[in-house]
Amino acid sequence: MNKLSTAHYDRLSKAFHWVTAIILIIAFILGPGGFGRLMHQGIDPATRSDIVWHETLGIAIFVLTLLRLIWVAFRKPAPNFEMTGWMHVAANFMHWALWALLLLTPVTALMALGSEAHPLTLLGGTRIDRMPMIANSPLAKLADWGDVHGFFGDAIVWLAGFHAVAAIYHHVVLKDGVLASMLPRK
Repeated sequence: MNKLSTAHYDRLSKAFHWVTAIILIIAFILGPGGFGRLMHQGIDPATRSDIVWHETLGIAIFVLTLLRLIWVAFRKPAPNFEMTGWMHVAANFMHWALWALLLLTPVTALMALGSEAHPLTLLGGTRIDRMPMIANSPLAKLADWGDVHGFFGDAIVWLAGFHAVAAIYHHVVLKDGVLASMLPRK
């Protein structure tokens, strides 16, 4: 199983992967704790650069993920690596979970903002004060969407961390080219 594969992802897939990862880390770090509490205290989110950046980066992650999914439908098949059955199952689970969280985490943020009548504030002064389709939706009252968003945000960072550790394990221990397939070619 230590057979090194020379398979690589295409440049656009690599770019989507690494840009999304970097944006995700920055958005997580800037994620304002107690956002709802701040809004209930009358803080205007447009006055908080961490909130504006967090929300803008969240929208960017959502858009990048949609574009990446479209690209996955048209690109050549992803590299396939020999690995044990349980590793294949774990890798597939990890990828599906990350894809789902990359889409659902920004959606839950919009649900939280819309259901609690908080504005969406983005770089460049873009602001959406009301989201009546969300506020009037039966889904708005199903959960505390801010808590769901926070849970998903934490989950995506943990899973991305496990994903990175697994890639490093493949590189250092198995030497099978999994990590190298997503890195720039030498």
